[in-house]
Amino acid sequence: MNEEKVIYFAKHDYRGQGKTFGIKPNDRSRHVYVVGKTGMGKSTLLENMAVQDIRNGNGMAFIDPHGATAETLLAYVPEERIQDVIYFAPFDIDHPVSFNVMEDVGYDKRHLVASGLMSAFKKIWKDTWSARMEYILTNTLLALLEYPDSTLIDVNKMLIDKDFRKKVLLHVNDPIVKSFWVDEFAKFTDSYAREATPAIQNKIGQFVSNPLIRNIIGQKTSSFDIRKVMDEKKILIINLSKGRMGDTNTQLLGSMIVIKIYLAAMSRADLSPKEVQKLPNFYFFVDEFQSFANETFADILSEARKYKLNLTIAHQYIEQMPEEVRDAVFGNVGTMIAFRVGAFDAEVLEKEFAPVFTAEDIVNLGFAQIYLKLMIDGLSSKPFSATTLPPLEYPEINNTQAIIDYTRAHYTKGREGVEDSIRGQSASTGVSVPSKAVEEKRAPPVRAPRESVSAAAPRVREEVPRERVSAPAPRTREDVPVERRKEAPRERRAGSASPLQAEPPRPPGQTGERNPRPAQKEKTMPAPVQERVFPKKEEVSRPFKGVLKEMMPRPTEKEEVRRVIPLAPFAPPYVKEEITPPASVSLKFLRPNKKDERSPEHLSELRKALGEALAAEGNNAKELEEAQQEVKKSPSVSPQREDKPRIPSYPQRVERPAGHPVPVDRGVAVAPAPLSPTRTPPEIPEDTLRNMLKVEE
Repeated sequence: MNEEKVIYFAKHDYRGQGKTFGIKPNDRSRHVYVVGKTGMGKSTLLENMAVQDIRNGNGMAFIDPHGATAETLLAYVPEERIQDVIYFAPFDIDHPVSFNVMEDVGYDKRHLVASGLMSAFKKIWKDTWSARMEYILTNTLLALLEYPDSTLIDVNKMLIDKDFRKKVLLHVNDPIVKSFWVDEFAKFTDSYAREATPAIQNKIGQFVSNPLIRNIIGQKTSSFDIRKVMDEKKILIINLSKGRMGDTNTQLLGSMIVIKIYLAAMSRADLSPKEVQKLPNFYFFVDEFQSFANETFADILSEARKYKLNLTIAHQYIEQMPEEVRDAVFGNVGTMIAFRVGAFDAEVLEKEFAPVFTAEDIVNLGFAQIYLKLMIDGLSSKPFSATTLPPLEYPEINNTQAIIDYTRAHYTKGREGVEDSIRGQSASTGVSVPSKAVEEKRAPPVRAPRESVSAAAPRVREEVPRERVSAPAPRTREDVPVERRKEAPRERRAGSASPLQAEPPRPPGQTGERNPRPAQKEKTMPAPVQERVFPKKEEVSRPFKGVLKEMMPRPTEKEEVRRVIPLAPFAPPYVKEEITPPASVSLKFLRPNKKDERSPEHLSELRKALGEALAAEGNNAKELEEAQQEVKKSPSVSPQREDKPRIPSYPQRVERPAGHPVPVDRGVAVAPAPLSPTRTPPEIPEDTLRNMLKVEE
């Protein structure tokens, strides 16, 4: 083993020398922080450092939320250290490892466990978390921490079982916690309790109902003591693969393990400073630590260094951390390693690596290239660049299976025994814990082929054969007596069946309706349609008037449809003559379309209309010319105004009696438009008209 125990992880390229360098154990006590995008080499860096710790005989714990690195580390464990390894794989359902976070917690550490669990729950259920839920759950955890052999399964039991609650309160010495259960919770109304407690039961029930988690957290005694693991330099490899467990279960178990490791480190405070110095260092690796980043991490970074707990954490980007953890990381971390990151993280890291490297340099790093500030003998170095080492050579002998077998033999129990013990604990709560055989039976049954199904005796439904319930032939009117015909209307009014409808025979011993149905269905189902038998003409007489009235269809009264007469167009009273079309008509509107009749009779009418239009155009031009001449001859009324005379674009035709004075508008005399004399329109040749209208012969 290496005497200096320096952990090598990169090569620097200073002046092209390419020397390998690492970090000393004392400098690792200031913690190591690694950040970079996915696929840049972070996991390989942590893997190389952890393998060297294993080979150097150091105690370490590694939490891997992916599973690949944890399985790789098992292959690098040498044969002499197989018995030092504890492989914690929660997805190994048949061999569950016991881990009780509430086991044997001292008086001064109970609030740390409660706050750590509350931080984990709050992180998992951040969208549905409330202050009332936190208040009740905190007092529940604090009460159970004083009760011996309690587990997280007892949380729901504490809320719903009054006898168990009284038993727990006998062991509670904290006056605040006891006052809550005696003075507050006991006085909750039924409606308030039904509103407050189901939210907690739902959240805790998500883990309790899962056999993968229940068999781990439901056992009273943990399979291993983390304080002993730290003092004896054991190797704890925790495989929390999200693909096998789920994200929520991974976060819960990972958070509880972080809490227990922190409590184990803080338990070293009972020793004197000299004894603490003699204790070995324990190295704690957490990959993708943002899944477990809560207040406990901030406490580890701030206080755990004094108790020989050295943290190495890695994740992808800075915003994954809560603000309080972020402040603790940048305030207490000694060695900072940066792979390629995004633009936002580069701006934050630029403050750490300035003035040597800028944000643009950090964004443009290549694969396995890093910028870092290394802790050297307690002092932080200037930022420099380096390249991480490739993965270590794979060992010739793989001891993975030997490690798994040793862990199952010494740190796990059989699934059936664990479920029996948990079933005995939860018997009074009504929570059923299915056994292994019961869960295997829950698989969907395999349908047998049709040949095998037909061999079994078919289920016979006891019902009346169709031959017996078939209706007989209908009876004609001649078969019904006259007296019976007269009574038919009265019977119908009374609600009895018609005499013409024969009732089918019933089997012996059966009474009532043929097919009895619930009353609700009878209301909704429509009545059967009955055929009406009308009497013949010769049989119609006075006694049948009532029958005929009911048989004859009644005429339906139609509602009168109110006709809405549209209003006539408004005609002003002062208009007595017909409105004549405007004098100026464009010729294009006189052109007939393809559907018009182009007979000789129409040509004469078109010729006349076109002549009138041309005459009106000539009159208008002549009138405009005369009006302009009159305006030029008239002098200006106000000589002080030098404006030019305003000539209207088109004089309005105003009919005035003879001798009417001409109006004056701002000194400009406007002559009245003369009336056009009536005259015969000019005659247009037929050939010209045909060419203009494009008439086809």
